Order: sequence, then C-alpha cells, then structure tokens
Amino acid sequence: QVQLVESGGGLVQAGGSLRLSCAASVRLFSSYAMAWFRQAPGNEREFVAAIIGSGANTYYADSVKGRFTISKDNAKNTVYLQMNSLKPEDTAVYYCAADHLKRYGGSSYDISEYDYWGQGTQVTVSS
Repeated sequence: QVQLVESGGGLVQAGGSLRLSCAASVRLFSSYAMAWFRQAPGNEREFVAAIIGSGANTYYADSVKGRFTISKDNAKNTVYLQMNSLKPEDTAVYYCAADHLKRYGGSSYDISEYDYWGQGTQVTVSS
C-alpha cells in the first residue's frame, strides 16, 4: 500500500514563497507519476502540477505556470512543489497524488488518473 505524507504548508503573505514536500512509501519512486492538486473551500479539487517517472516531463496548470515548480528526488522518494509569488487565490488544501506508470494513462491533470492520495496540507496566503 502506497502512503503519501505531505508537509510544508502554512500561512504566508501575498508575494511570499513556500515549499511543499510529499514523502512516498514506495519501492521504486521513479516508476510513479506524481502530482499536486488543491482544493479551496466550496471548490472542486483541481490540478496544479505533475511530474512523470524520472522527472523528465512536467506539467502545470495555467494558473501556476511561471510561479510554481514541481521536482522530485528519486533517492529520497520525495516530490516537491516550490511555490513563489503566492497569491490569496492560491489558498487551499494541497494534496499529493501518485499513480504507478503501469496504470498511468497520460492525463496528468485528471484527478481520476491517480490511485493514491495524501492527507493534504493547508496553504493560506494573506493579502
């Protein structure tokens, strides 16, 4: 069973930065597609960023392009989300998700693509 544990959330002023981490209990981390989603109160969970396999391919939601960077350290079984120039509209619970490449269908933005989810970490951006 894959377990994902997020950390790094918190309260930050607009324009500030945070780095989220997600540690995965998997045997071969490079065999997974990893993603970050977020959910604000009253909204559906939405795609933020994804990184596939070894990390050569990354994908971003238009709303975060140029501000957020996803990366992974396969030796540490950890995926990161560096968030810069944060805005109040980035306030949400951020979730880490994983899908083994054997089942990954290529739709990195699709919530149904991912089999495993973390418990979420709150990010609050004040204006």
